[in-house]
Amino acid sequence: MRHAPTTAAPPIDAVGARSLATRLAAVADPVAVALLRRLVIASGRPVADADLHDGVEASAEEIDDRISAMVRVGLILPSPGLRHRAAPDAIITLATVLGVAADTPAPRDELPPALRRTAELLTTRFASIFSEETVRRYVIESYRLLAERATVTAHLPTLAGRFATERLGALASAQGLTLATTPEVLFVCTRNAARSQIAAASLRHLGGAGVHVRTAGTTPAARIDPLIERVLTEAGIPLPAEFPKPLTDEAVRAADFVITMGCGDACPVYPGRRYLDWPVDDPAGRTIEEVRRVRDQIIGRVASLADELGIARPASATR
Repeated sequence: MRHAPTTAAPPIDAVGARSLATRLAAVADPVAVALLRRLVIASGRPVADADLHDGVEASAEEIDDRISAMVRVGLILPSPGLRHRAAPDAIITLATVLGVAADTPAPRDELPPALRRTAELLTTRFASIFSEETVRRYVIESYRLLAERATVTAHLPTLAGRFATERLGALASAQGLTLATTPEVLFVCTRNAARSQIAAASLRHLGGAGVHVRTAGTTPAARIDPLIERVLTEAGIPLPAEFPKPLTDEAVRAADFVITMGCGDACPVYPGRRYLDWPVDDPAGRTIEEVRRVRDQIIGRVASLADELGIARPASATR
């Protein structure tokens, strides 16, 4: 019997392997497979909730549970109203589950226009470091990660582009593909909406270009606490156009210092990094006086860190 020639499967990195495993777990039963198949056949067009339920032999509760699971892992993208659509690369997961070859990637025009433009710009920016496929994957994944908790989606593509840029920069640093000339500090708290943002803004203010600062949250909030900008302004510290972001593996690997505030053991540990835990109260729901007290505690700790790193600028230069 003559067999068709086989070709070696393309290599998959650790990030891709984890992502694929998580997605396959969300499509581990016939109901989820049926729902995803219907969305993939729609070729990126949103499918109304009622149409998606129709003909699937399962209760409404079971169907909603499967949809929620697939949204969490990025197989389904949110659309306005009770509508759903498959992610651009969901066909790859579906093909894997069904045992069908999927050598041809999903058409490029399935990416929303704003994300497509972002992917093109970042592909050019990181052309000497990462492949186009890696850049596109990070753009799509960054969009999904932010979409999970977004309450307002109007600016989501823009934020996803910024998040993808930060993640790709961290990945390049972690893999030694770029030359690190300044210490890299990662601040992590639970919501990435208060403590870590105060710390990051304070260190940027003190260290300027002498330090690279990132922030993340183990369960990020939808937005930064409005009081945070107020108390930072009172202290003469600007808060850049930041937004809560989830903690990612490459951010930890890129950091020289990982400073946690109230997130326990959620942060992965890698050798060669210095880990510090600052026992600072979460200012969420506190009075303005209590938030100011938390701000002052964090600013004091950041000043000590800046001195230790040798990056504190003269007081006159921070005004």
